Amino acid sequence: SRRGTSDAAYIRRVIRWQRRLELGGRALLLNARHPAAFVAGTAMLTVAKIVENMEIGHNVLHGQWDWMRDPDIHSTTWEWDFVTPSRAWQNTHNDLHHRWTNVVGKDRDVGYNVLRMDESEPWQPRHLLNPVINAGLAPIFEWGIALYDLELDRVQSGEKSREELMTDLRSVGVKAARQFAKDYVATPAVAEVLTGSGKATLAGTLLANGLRNIWAHSVIFCGHFPEGAETFSEEMVDGETRGDWYVRQMIGSANISGSKLMHFMTGNLSHQVEHHLFPDLPSSRYAEVAPQVREICARYGLPYTTGPLLRQVGSAWKKVFRLALP
Repeated sequence: SRRGTSDAAYIRRVIRWQRRLELGGRALLLNARHPAAFVAGTAMLTVAKIVENMEIGHNVLHGQWDWMRDPDIHSTTWEWDFVTPSRAWQNTHNDLHHRWTNVVGKDRDVGYNVLRMDESEPWQPRHLLNPVINAGLAPIFEWGIALYDLELDRVQSGEKSREELMTDLRSVGVKAARQFAKDYVATPAVAEVLTGSGKATLAGTLLANGLRNIWAHSVIFCGHFPEGAETFSEEMVDGETRGDWYVRQMIGSANISGSKLMHFMTGNLSHQVEHHLFPDLPSSRYAEVAPQVREICARYGLPYTTGPLLRQVGSAWKKVFRLALP
């Protein structure tokens, strides 16, 4: 069926619910020295941040809701609750990753320039740190992505000018300062004045951001790294047709099976295959098209990689450990 009023009502309802949840969580954390308020406030803020990043922010930035022509819910105006600026994410994620999905040497998301995540990359002793780096990255994932989006490797290779880097650095600096001030200065300061809960409020906010980062890291690593998701060389995509591109999106991606709540909390990135085929389709529609995509894969003998969350996370981590070794 065509996109319409029910789709618009869905995203507006999610945004409204998310903002109320965040407001409620922050309000409870103002009195965070009381254990019940600390636990409830941290939980609410964690979920609110996950929903904002996964189901709202990531999908709005893909242009999934641009057809509504609502200037407040549009890929050109949305700024998400994440350290990396929206425009920087759209460049590295929408423009580069989605175009060159799993093409080693083109898709910088294959290892994020710090992990060895494909056998074709020559092993070096530093790769022994694969598991340590990945574990350390998870709780600070938003800061890692902000650094990654600066594309320092492209500056070193001469593909990106130092002037462009300085422009991006200023943009990241402004965004990071705003995020830091909101979460780690303003909210704890108000809590300290009102209830003397400043330190507990700071701890709760830090924990909420850390848990959101771990969740986002886990979901994103399930998208292309579990067993079954294929990688490609630059030679393999030379002369690639439009049909070949769609096949690459299907067999280079991996889904997560589970409940409707799980799909929602992943921002429907549990439907990674469908998302890579139709990145600007409203995320709430992926479950609707998934059976058709799966049937097409079966008809043409193409793999359709999927599995429960824990199995997919485990599979991705198994790859991290395996490729740490020669």
